[in-house]
Amino acid sequence: MAALQTAATLGFTRVGLQSARAAEPAAVESAPAIVVGSGYGGAVAALRLGQAGIRTLVLEMGRLWNTTGSDGKVFCSTLAPDQRSMWFRTRTEAPLATFLWLDLVNKDISPYPGVLDRVHFDAMSVYVGRGVGGGSLVNGGMAVTPLPAYFAEQFPTVDVNEMYGTYFPRARAMLGVNSVGPAWFESTEWYRFARTSRKAAANTGLRTTFVPNVYDFGYMEREAAGTATKSALAGEVIYGNNHGKKSLDKTYLAAALGTGNVTIHTMERVRSVGRAPDGTYVLTTDRIDDTGTVVGTGQYGCTYLFLGAGSLGTSELLVRARDTGTLPDLNSRVGAGWGTNGNTMLGRANHLWDTVGAHQATMPVMGIDDWANADNPVFAEIAPLPMGFEHWVSLYLAITKNPERASFTYDTASGSVKLGWSAAQSAVSVRMAKKLFDRINAANATIYRYDLFGSPSKVFADDFTYHPLGGCVLGEATDDYGRVKGCSRLYVTDGSLVPGSIGVNPFVTITALAERTMARVLAEDTAP
Repeated sequence: MAALQTAATLGFTRVGLQSARAAEPAAVESAPAIVVGSGYGGAVAALRLGQAGIRTLVLEMGRLWNTTGSDGKVFCSTLAPDQRSMWFRTRTEAPLATFLWLDLVNKDISPYPGVLDRVHFDAMSVYVGRGVGGGSLVNGGMAVTPLPAYFAEQFPTVDVNEMYGTYFPRARAMLGVNSVGPAWFESTEWYRFARTSRKAAANTGLRTTFVPNVYDFGYMEREAAGTATKSALAGEVIYGNNHGKKSLDKTYLAAALGTGNVTIHTMERVRSVGRAPDGTYVLTTDRIDDTGTVVGTGQYGCTYLFLGAGSLGTSELLVRARDTGTLPDLNSRVGAGWGTNGNTMLGRANHLWDTVGAHQATMPVMGIDDWANADNPVFAEIAPLPMGFEHWVSLYLAITKNPERASFTYDTASGSVKLGWSAAQSAVSVRMAKKLFDRINAANATIYRYDLFGSPSKVFADDFTYHPLGGCVLGEATDDYGRVKGCSRLYVTDGSLVPGSIGVNPFVTITALAERTMARVLAEDTAP
């Protein structure tokens, strides 16, 4: 399967900067199917539509990441961010705000359509990927399948046997999921940080488990041996990986384009969705340039509309469409059921003899699994903190079984969509994570780190999530296959289908659910 190479390969329509173009009425471009977003759900939809011979247009608000900067690289590193790092920011906004209470992490940058965005609401911010491939460009690649019992709890109307027998395997195969070699893991300096956290967990009587990834571990071993250009071993992750990672542009989207039926337009942000008298969908887009300036307007029509803009993007589009009257038949559950997957981040200070290593791979491969604890279910990723020197910090992203949910609402005065998440709802995740890590600290005579999140007293980072889920929950806002209630031939294929929590990193679940949706839609809804 060939990786994407050029803008021309993607069918990219470059937007001119002429003011006359912006002033002209936009002609309507029609396609049988339109997919909004090129993340996991959108990529699955694009591939399966293309394979079915249906001409499909994908609208992506970010850019295609395939051209090198002055350093000869497509993406910048985590430790040396530049304009490529963040979506139209003047300063980076990494999860860690400080180190030893010093502002050593974030850097001033020039505004640019960078690959990572941090979307802010009143009491919560959400990390999302911007570009062809969406979140696959910026995540840690942990390709975890949820426990069948918890999946069944979250999706009581979905056939678990079918998911685990057909759609999860199909998703893992297409995503290129693989696992770190156990012998190499035990011997390499690059995963000393994970082994140190495993030791602390074992001292507490806790179970750790290996987790698979979409980073090519064969490539990583060659990095360590000095026979391949370093990426995961060069501090690359949240602002993109230049090598080794099987992001969607190299898997699903490459295959979609290979059908010859799929075109991707980049730097087009869908502003509104409505419906024409004949039942076709009408989308209006803003075409932006590298300064973020709107330089044109797009008008698109389609028979089949697939929303894969992510939990935030899809929820926002549908809530706005319902409450402004462009899709008035959407039900009251649109915008509801949103959660953070129980995310909270923390750091522990190890003893001087429990080193974590100056060299750390950026791809996590192990987690502390206490999900079976009925009183306090937590799965904690053992996360890297690659600073380039020994710092004795063990970093974790805890995924808790937080039952709190919020809704998106349309604010008429501002014309924006708000999220009703509160600090008190985040505190539920903190309490659960603290119960687990208090046990670990007590068993190992260690303490928390207080210097990582900007405030001298802040131990747990509970004001952001990597895993936004919900807003168009399966079986509530949609039927059991992602068909949006009240609007025929309108489908949701992304993380907004997941009811706020899945217990592990969610992208494999999102991909598998999208595969299930597309199999049913293509069998029942599309014309022969």
